Amino acid sequence: MSSDNAAQDSGATDESVWDVVVVGAGPAGASAAYAAAVAGRRVLLLEKSELPRYKTCGGGIIGPSRDSLPPGFELPLRDRVHAVTFSLNGKLTRTRRAKQMLFGLINRAEFDASLVETAKDAGAHVRTGTTVSRVEQHGASVPDRRTVAVVLADGEIVLARAVIGADGSASRIGAHVGVKLDQVDLGLEAEIPVPPTVAEDWAGRVHIDWGPIPGSYGWVFPKGDTLTVGVISARGEGAGTKRYLEDFIARLGLAGFEPSVSSGHLTRCRADDSPLSRGRVIVCGDAAGLLEPWTREGISFALRSGRLAGEWAVRISEAQDAVDARRQALNYAFAIKAGLGVEMGVGRRMLTAFERRPGIMHAAVTSFRPAWHAFADITRGTTTLAEIVRTHPMARRALSAMDRPQPGNRAAGGRG
Repeated sequence: MSSDNAAQDSGATDESVWDVVVVGAGPAGASAAYAAAVAGRRVLLLEKSELPRYKTCGGGIIGPSRDSLPPGFELPLRDRVHAVTFSLNGKLTRTRRAKQMLFGLINRAEFDASLVETAKDAGAHVRTGTTVSRVEQHGASVPDRRTVAVVLADGEIVLARAVIGADGSASRIGAHVGVKLDQVDLGLEAEIPVPPTVAEDWAGRVHIDWGPIPGSYGWVFPKGDTLTVGVISARGEGAGTKRYLEDFIARLGLAGFEPSVSSGHLTRCRADDSPLSRGRVIVCGDAAGLLEPWTREGISFALRSGRLAGEWAVRISEAQDAVDARRQALNYAFAIKAGLGVEMGVGRRMLTAFERRPGIMHAAVTSFRPAWHAFADITRGTTTLAEIVRTHPMARRALSAMDRPQPGNRAAGGRG
């Protein structure tokens, strides 16, 4: 498509306009493109990088992620986790084991590329190396009220009946929609190649360390001959977060191995009143600030919100006027808030409790069998944290008790 298509006085022809344009080819964007394509619509997926490309991410695939994948999708698993070693800032270390797999570990470059291929197989068109500078819903580039202009960095204009922003946590489409964020965290990560003897020791086991900064934690995820080691904490604690990662790696006995990749990434959670749409443009995944506030797990939120975005974008593309488009966009927002929004609400409460009393959280999951079983059930996808709090009075009372500040203490700040 080019700007020539946008200059038709009589409005855009069906041939000149995509039904759905998706910006960003991560899990959210690929899922959205797949969902719209299997509905038989003309779909264009735009990605600024060439695929496969590296992404800072632990790469854990929990049950909700697995259950949200396209039918027949084969996960490119690097390892299957049956054991978790927990520690409290390097102390009180204990390993819990499960007979059934808890979750899987993937390399994001492989995973994302496979998802894009699945979207292509469903009929989506993919353009990589393509940067979107902005979207316009009014003005000379927009031929009629049913059309959105996607303006590329080189000035080319792509026209669509509906646009999905899935372009990550620094989303340009999110800025157009007006996404508001109330929690920003800094994740630091190192990909550490290790010899076979070290890799064998980690096979099938991850490590989770509750960190020294309020709300922080670290992880080790084994992926064959490489360990993904990372930490995350509130933005504004950059120096402390870097020191935590260095100390964590040293405590693990991994300081002598040279990382193949060292990277950082900001995760951003949406505010409760943050919009999810504007006109015929909707957002999903990181672009919408959708992730679990406590663990900052984002892949399952990306896959689930992406699928919903693709399904509702089809309806928006069919809308004949602004009122109908608005109605469909609001239905999408309702679907997100009724599911993922509820989970995020409980996650925020868990983060607050964890910031105040990480020791209680550690003791519960390592020594209290129901808490360990709940952890296992959540990671496997047989339940959610929100469902446990809703249906188990003891869990509800425990979270309410931890919600209360300790005498003489106040909740950790520094978020936003």
